[in-house]
Amino acid sequence: MSVGPPAVLRVLSYNVHRWCDDRAALARVVKACSPDVMLVQEAPTWWGTERRRQAMAASFGMRYVVGSARNTILVADGIEVTDALHWRIWRPFLRRRLRLIATQLPGGAVGGRVILGSTELALIVCHLGLHIRGREHELEQVLRGCRSFGLPYLLTGDLNEEPGGPIWKRLADEGLTDLGADAGPTFSSSNPYKRIDGAHLSPDLTGRVIPLPAVPQDLAAASDHLPILIELTA
Repeated sequence: MSVGPPAVLRVLSYNVHRWCDDRAALARVVKACSPDVMLVQEAPTWWGTERRRQAMAASFGMRYVVGSARNTILVADGIEVTDALHWRIWRPFLRRRLRLIATQLPGGAVGGRVILGSTELALIVCHLGLHIRGREHELEQVLRGCRSFGLPYLLTGDLNEEPGGPIWKRLADEGLTDLGADAGPTFSSSNPYKRIDGAHLSPDLTGRVIPLPAVPQDLAAASDHLPILIELTA
């Protein structure tokens, strides 16, 4: 007897801080969350990018699918993400803040299609920049990519902004549901005091943020962000 697509999909959105903290603790956190799909921000880059991302995925017991800039999609055995798209987000190389000038790494977003029960949807992950006005311009580019799938979607990522800011208001104006409204702060992992990571869902989909496994020491050691664990149901 053939087995159809899953009616429940566990999605883990996680800023892994370039895979440069306690890798063993990070692997334990991911495995404890047992995701079907992992949407990664701040994936390892620079020399040997593809090899390092594949090694990171293998340490979680997952498979690397696609990446753009510092975002990647990983999947568990038996899960397929198809028609993966990756696009660069334009942002200026130099960012001015007061009298300081800082460089910015290129931005990007990735997404792909999955089947949940009888429903086809898209999963998209992004990482917005530190400049307030720049984030708004970046989000419009991300949302154009989301719409290009022509499907209901889940958008997750490091928004670098707390609820109530223009990014969160724009996502609400787009008709998306903030799944993490009652989930608590996501940064920093050792002393969580603000929510700057988001999970937003099209209104015609059903999902919720579920509690993280009880591994507090590993969470603090694994990354500077806390992950968001989402359960989508058909």
